[in-house]
Amino acid sequence: MLEVKGLNVAYGAIEAVKDVSFTVHEGQIVCLVGTNGAGKSTTLRTVSGLLRPRGGEIVFQGRPIHDLPAQAVLAAGVAHCPEGRKLFAGMTVEENLLLGAHLRRDRGVERDMARAYDLFPVLGERRTQRAGLFSGGEQQMLAIARAMMARPRLLMFDEPTMGLSPIMIQRILDTITMLRDQGTTVLMVEQNALAALTLADHGYVIDLGRTTLSGPGRELLADPRVRAAYLG
Repeated sequence: MLEVKGLNVAYGAIEAVKDVSFTVHEGQIVCLVGTNGAGKSTTLRTVSGLLRPRGGEIVFQGRPIHDLPAQAVLAAGVAHCPEGRKLFAGMTVEENLLLGAHLRRDRGVERDMARAYDLFPVLGERRTQRAGLFSGGEQQMLAIARAMMARPRLLMFDEPTMGLSPIMIQRILDTITMLRDQGTTVLMVEQNALAALTLADHGYVIDLGRTTLSGPGRELLADPRVRAAYLG
């Protein structure tokens, strides 16, 4: 479904991503793990069209997308649930959800909004309240629901459990697994390597802007190099 080949991304003279390559097959959860500053978030931002690569190629469903603007990447079927949620704090739950569907022209928006409320009942109960009044966990629910409103084929998560309580972390991870089981392919960046690789069908380790290891999530968990570097 998604193939990233030799990706190189720079902020001015600083190379944030030097040589990242990975593949996401349809129906998988794929996780990118690595230390802070390894280039994981930059990689997702480049896939979603927010950054332009200096080199390499990004192919989604057989079509190069690395030169497309963000709205065209979203229209192609790739949605991004960003680090820090990035909600519109002054807007209501319902308004945030409608913005997630702003490129759609079909008649299923109301049905998908109802689905979001079924998945996260607190959003339905507080649909007229401003997003900025919500707790961190509730905001993460809303960020996921907003991304779902685009009906993506591939949904990317950047640090979805950051700053959440253990109970909320498990709920978010269970939701991501459910989305995969219901047909949405997932690419996830997650600082918690244990949680990420336990969840992942396949994982890639990114170190200093390069892909250094890859394999099924459970196999990477057992790799002594991964355990020493990321699991203590």
